[in-house]
Amino acid sequence: MLESLRIKDFAIIKEMALEFNQGMTVLTGETGAGKSIIIDAVGLLAGGRGSTEFVRYGKKKCVLEGQFTYSPTAALTRLFKQYEIEEADQTLLIQREIFASGRNVCRVNGSIVTIAALKEMGSHLIDIHGQNEHQELMVTDNHIHLLDQYGSEELALKKAAYQKVYREYRELVKERKNWQFNEQELAQRLDILEYQVEEIKEAQLQPNEEEELLEEEKLLANYQSIVEALSASYKALQGEEISGGLDLVGEAMEQMESIEDMDGKFKDVSEHLSSTFFQLQEIASAIYNELDQLEYDEERLNEIEERLNLIQQLKRKYGHSVEAILTHYEQAEAELNQLSNREEQVDYLSKRIKDRKEEALLLAEELTELRRQTAHQLQRSILDQLKELYMEKVTFSVVFNQASELNENGQDKVEFFVATNPGEPLKPLARVASGGELSRMMLAMKTIFSQSQGITSIIFDEVDTGVSGRVAQAIADKIHSVAVHSQVLCITHLPQVAAMADQHLYIMKKIENDRTRTLVEIITGRERTEEVARMLSGEELTQLTIETAEELLKIAEQKKERRKA
Repeated sequence: MLESLRIKDFAIIKEMALEFNQGMTVLTGETGAGKSIIIDAVGLLAGGRGSTEFVRYGKKKCVLEGQFTYSPTAALTRLFKQYEIEEADQTLLIQREIFASGRNVCRVNGSIVTIAALKEMGSHLIDIHGQNEHQELMVTDNHIHLLDQYGSEELALKKAAYQKVYREYRELVKERKNWQFNEQELAQRLDILEYQVEEIKEAQLQPNEEEELLEEEKLLANYQSIVEALSASYKALQGEEISGGLDLVGEAMEQMESIEDMDGKFKDVSEHLSSTFFQLQEIASAIYNELDQLEYDEERLNEIEERLNLIQQLKRKYGHSVEAILTHYEQAEAELNQLSNREEQVDYLSKRIKDRKEEALLLAEELTELRRQTAHQLQRSILDQLKELYMEKVTFSVVFNQASELNENGQDKVEFFVATNPGEPLKPLARVASGGELSRMMLAMKTIFSQSQGITSIIFDEVDTGVSGRVAQAIADKIHSVAVHSQVLCITHLPQVAAMADQHLYIMKKIENDRTRTLVEIITGRERTEEVARMLSGEELTQLTIETAEELLKIAEQKKERRKA
């Protein structure tokens, strides 16, 4: 349920903070005071479409904040996990900022989410019904889901079993389609794969080959520079024509050895010098060996360059490295083998598809039978509700048609049909003409579905338009009956509806510094009686209208007490 709502710089609302109770809350007040604006704010918190026009004139942004409590469901848990929302004691804090620039920022429990994500979560929290917006009840495609929600656990389990088999069937169909080429496509694909496999196979590539070839090429290409550097290094260490470095170090070593016994410091120097001399000897020997083994092979250099050119050509076609080329080779070879045995694979998949479709059809037929049983129960329940709304002559029917092919819901197309007057044919619910009849139809269904939908807050925005008298009282009773299972917020102009409320909010306009702003106050006692009286007779209050309002409120309280009992 919606526990609290904070609004700042939204349309004509400068700043407002509201707290809501469980049960039925009505919002009343003069036309244009901002009642629907408050509902718009709640709708935006549920992911409704925002607009820069919502930002109060002269402000950079508007801020909306709502705190909701909810009962954990599998759907909500999945969404929280999907959008990485932290769960906090079955409470959701939803915040939305709409900037004058058009930017929107949405947060749920502090985590930034997209408007699409907010809308998905909001659909499990709030159900808004306007005078001309009956949402899912008026969308034909939703009727089958509403029927299933009304159904038993057996129906839910059967539907889950069917959907599992149906998804397996669709995956198999998709897989077979990937195998089905026409003859020309198949021949072309086989030619391509055969060429690729043969080309890569003939190259006989080895892992890390390119790196090794590049290293060898570098040595051969720089042969002359390497020889000169090694020769000069060796000559500097152990040259024969002039005294090399080793001779000079050796002489120094001998001189230090002659005095090392005279002082400990001399001995340390002598030992270090001796170690250096032998290390230099090893280095000179290593350089000599490198010179001795070094050999320039121009033919080998040409071979390496040709090999590297081949690898580059293959990389341009099949991957950025030798390893990627070899991976492509394995994949192409595997696909070639599969396509060569294509008919066997297609036959195998066709058999599995046939088995899964037969299983899905059997489950779909069982699902249809359960739905038809549920439909009979739903029809009786709806008609019972309509009688209480003085629509006892209305006929309601759940009409079944067979879908052209199996789908996620089975083989059924379900649509709600009504006939509002005796002798008239049944017509689709979505095309019922009278606004008053449509309001009552919606209320009857909402009463039936409110428990099964699991939505915590239901908003009725002037759905009682076009009715009066005993029908108005029946609608008031029905809205309150919905509030037994879900929190209800209701904008109304009917005193009968206002009298049934558990909480009454009065919306008013006030002009401050030449600017209009909306104010809200909770009214009780005498104030509430006077507001109901105004709804009965207009601005002029008389003793009679006050007494009528008191009587209306008294009767409403008695009804609510009886309902509690």
